[in-house]
Amino acid sequence: MSKTLLSRLKPLHNPKPTSSFSPLPFRHCSKLVQSTIQILRTQNQWEQSLQTLFAESQVIVSDIAHFVLDRIHDVELGLKFFDWASNQPYSCSLNGSAYSSLLALLARFKVFSEIELVLERMKVEELTPTCEALSVVIQAYADSGLVDKAVELYYVAGEMYNCVPSVYACNSLLNVLVKNQRIENARRVYDEMLENCCVDNYSTCIMVKGLCKDGKVKEGRKLIEDRWGKGCIPNVVFYNTLIDGYCNKGDFDSANGAFKELKLKGFLPTLETYGTMISGFCKEGNFEVIDRHLLEMKERGLNVNVRVYNNIVDARYKHGCTVEVVETMRRMIESGCEPDIITYNTLINGLCREGKVEEAVQLLEQAMKRGLMPTKFSYTPLIHVYCRQGEYYRALDLLIRMTEGGHKPDLVSYGALIHGLIVAGEVDVALTMREKMLEKGVLPDARIYNVLISGLCKKGRFPTAKLLFAEMLDQNVQPDAFVYATLVDGFIRNGDIEEAKRLFELIIEKGVDPSVVGYNALIKGFCKFGMMKDALSCITRMRKGRHVPDVFTYSTLIDGYVKQHDLDGALKMFGLMVKQRCKPNVNLSYKEAFEDPSELTSLYGCGVKALQVVESLPVNSSGLLLRTQLDLYDSVGIAHLLNATQALPKFEVFAYWNESSLVRSLDNKAFEVLEAIPKPSLSLHLQSEPDMVAYSQCKYYCLSPTSVKAVEVGTGRSKTMDWRHLEKTGEVSSYS
Repeated sequence: MSKTLLSRLKPLHNPKPTSSFSPLPFRHCSKLVQSTIQILRTQNQWEQSLQTLFAESQVIVSDIAHFVLDRIHDVELGLKFFDWASNQPYSCSLNGSAYSSLLALLARFKVFSEIELVLERMKVEELTPTCEALSVVIQAYADSGLVDKAVELYYVAGEMYNCVPSVYACNSLLNVLVKNQRIENARRVYDEMLENCCVDNYSTCIMVKGLCKDGKVKEGRKLIEDRWGKGCIPNVVFYNTLIDGYCNKGDFDSANGAFKELKLKGFLPTLETYGTMISGFCKEGNFEVIDRHLLEMKERGLNVNVRVYNNIVDARYKHGCTVEVVETMRRMIESGCEPDIITYNTLINGLCREGKVEEAVQLLEQAMKRGLMPTKFSYTPLIHVYCRQGEYYRALDLLIRMTEGGHKPDLVSYGALIHGLIVAGEVDVALTMREKMLEKGVLPDARIYNVLISGLCKKGRFPTAKLLFAEMLDQNVQPDAFVYATLVDGFIRNGDIEEAKRLFELIIEKGVDPSVVGYNALIKGFCKFGMMKDALSCITRMRKGRHVPDVFTYSTLIDGYVKQHDLDGALKMFGLMVKQRCKPNVNLSYKEAFEDPSELTSLYGCGVKALQVVESLPVNSSGLLLRTQLDLYDSVGIAHLLNATQALPKFEVFAYWNESSLVRSLDNKAFEVLEAIPKPSLSLHLQSEPDMVAYSQCKYYCLSPTSVKAVEVGTGRSKTMDWRHLEKTGEVSSYS
């Protein structure tokens, strides 16, 4: 409605007297109502026709207005009639029943702006709406998701009009409160419903579902038992709700207990019951139990629906299991379940993660041949993997196909493409894609800006990164901690540690928590410039901000000390790292400490023979060989630093040295390096990693019983092999 008729109505200063005559006979009244509605629907000069009709019938309009409004099914006609009836000179004022009927009509058509006007006018004229009308309005508000309006009117009905809304209205209110996770409000409404004896089975089911979604499954079960008696669950619907609650909490034992209980009580599990159980065990990754449930469903003649199959396929990917695409499709179709586009999307995503791009493309084409419409979730994984592989033109082609198919690329699609382009080093193409986004009306979010700024910083284009940050602020996109951390890192890469420090202080002044990522970026800068005291101060500040240093924090500090040739500082930081139970990262770079071979000898004790071999090798003949030498020396050095054990199985030796880029003429020199460097080499592990101890078969004498058991499981036998009795080039070597 452009301008509603109701808004033009004004309260009367001298209200007309209400009718006091006796009710009309039903047959006469019904005929008059039908004639009124017919005139409203069919005649252009309906005002004159209605005046004639009521004059001839000698009936006052206000006496049947509520009947007309109850039976009319057109909100425009209803408003026109109400406007006409309110302004009849010889008629009585419309009563609360007429207003209530109008409220119900407006609620059925969800004309909420007019409902507000009607309620205000009734309040001015001191008219009371009927409980039925209030119930219809509350239900309309709730069903439309206007939860605050529904709650407000619910309490107005009780407090102002002493009205208890119908159970249908209350159930709709409960439902919308639960959907909006306002469980405490829902519980108050439910308790009031109990007091007013306005509760049915559906009310309790909604409330139990809400409590279970909130993780309060025990409270939900108690609610059922309070109503039906201890240990009494009335039907399978309530069991399904409880099982779903247990599964969402990760309490699979209780879910299984409830499942067994319902069968013991004679209830037959429904398709929903099995689906809920399977969904729960998918989260746990217990595929053995899932297979048992599928077999049980088959024996009972229950067909597994596509949603259940989709959950299983998705779970197998998430838990690192192998998914045979062809076999999965065959099983689904044989069981009478047709794969949908979600099935294909899940398989495409999984194949892309495994790097099987061509199979993923074939699967997409198969889905289209079967008449399924691809969605953005069909294309996005392919776009992402193409960009990761540097095939961004194919990624762009997919984006065009996606657009032509009627699917507007969103932030996720554009984000995947831009991220892939940045990873591939195509920063300019990524910036162009950002322009395309803006042209299509899709505004980049903080994450996309962060990826672009990071890419520019890594390319040394820091001025452009700062301009992009300014644009981000102009677009009212609030930077998050990751964006600020990227800028701090950008200043550091640009050699401006002071500007990085100023930006970091500005972040804190603005009330933004830098997070561990932000602190690590600044610590990395301090270490890069040899400002170790500032780096340590930053860790103190980090802890005051209730952030715990992580492996990157400690690794950066150790690396910083090594660059400063401060082995004591590095060892002290490593000790602190171990004390904090932070697993060491053995892939640290110690190249800076090895620039002088004499330092390698003094710090890590490599033999003179090794150094002589290094000096005799043709450095320019093979970059890979030189790199291999340094890797071997790093390995020995890190072993000393970490007090770790290294294993050198024969098959690893061959795998390591038989690189295609190493020419045969260098093989002898390569093995000469290997012989010269004291064992161990290559494979590094800590004493606290039982699986690696088992793999290397090295022997320790101070392991805990738990570790010993884990080692035994890993080796498949109870006896480990002592490295001291093996040959020099044997399958196992140790260094301590």
